Amino acid sequence: MKYREANINDIQQIQLVRHSVKENILSNPDLVTDDHCKEFLTQRGKGWVCEIDSLIVGFAIADSKDNNIWALFLKPEVEGKGIGRQLHERMLDWYFSQGKEKVWLGTSPGIRAEKFYRKMGWTETGLHGDREIKFEMTREDWLERKKQPKEA
Repeated sequence: MKYREANINDIQQIQLVRHSVKENILSNPDLVTDDHCKEFLTQRGKGWVCEIDSLIVGFAIADSKDNNIWALFLKPEVEGKGIGRQLHERMLDWYFSQGKEKVWLGTSPGIRAEKFYRKMGWTETGLHGDREIKFEMTREDWLERKKQPKEA
């Protein structure tokens, strides 16, 4: 597995990963365009990918403009291998290194993502829209979590 910063040449494979998921499926795939990905990677924030045999199997993108996590997705066949955790760590390390104090995200209730974010130390703060749970992570909580021993 190779982790690296994402770039605009990765967008096609990022989109393939995004459309491969079994949960948190886009109701309208046309709502997340290649141009959106480019904007988030080059103007609004930064992203990371995980590659296996030169194919992207997971990605994460932080939006420093709106102070949120725009995306963290894995191909279903690589779930449970620690890839999400590694992408999450790189993304939050970068995000908080930018001087930010808090980040938020929204995810559907009852799916693996909800369990993942709770396990990663995110705090539920209410609703995002009328269908998603809103989670927040503070810089202080992230730095404190980084001091804790890694789970096996």
